[in-house]
Amino acid sequence: MDRCDECQFVYAGVAAEELPPLLRGLGLRYRTALAGVRNPRRRPAPGVWSPLEYTCHVRDVLGVQAERLEQALGVDEPEFAPMGRDERAIADAYNEQEPSAVLAALSAAAEDLAARFAALDPPALDRTGVYPWPRRRARTLLWLGQHTVHEGEHHLLDIRRAAQAEAAGDSGS
Repeated sequence: MDRCDECQFVYAGVAAEELPPLLRGLGLRYRTALAGVRNPRRRPAPGVWSPLEYTCHVRDVLGVQAERLEQALGVDEPEFAPMGRDERAIADAYNEQEPSAVLAALSAAAEDLAARFAALDPPALDRTGVYPWPRRRARTLLWLGQHTVHEGEHHLLDIRRAAQAEAAGDSGS
């Protein structure tokens, strides 16, 4: 995956030096997005996560990507285990979590991952690991960072859509 047709994200459009500030910015952007939703636990449609669930997912993505980055720095071309996104959402009861705690943890995870990427030189960014999604393929750490930024951006779009659905439902009453 090098481009997302749904949110228009282009991986190659994010240079290595842009990763740290983009990752750091996720905390504030999610806080702002969630503030624009009256009920962050409301699912906009069956089978679609709530804004809080998307926020929990991004928090966990940031942590998993930090683990994958460390793994790739210590092992030549490691195999990254799938994160089990749907299983985590259920097991960790994403929609029951406290939004302020989730946002604080997301900000901390974003800061941590940003610092890790800021410390990488070009040879480190070229290290690879076998990424399990969307199909099993060796990916560089640069791609891992770009993909993490994409996850953050894409799910902000999901939260904005949920806010719009919420507002449309309220105006139709």
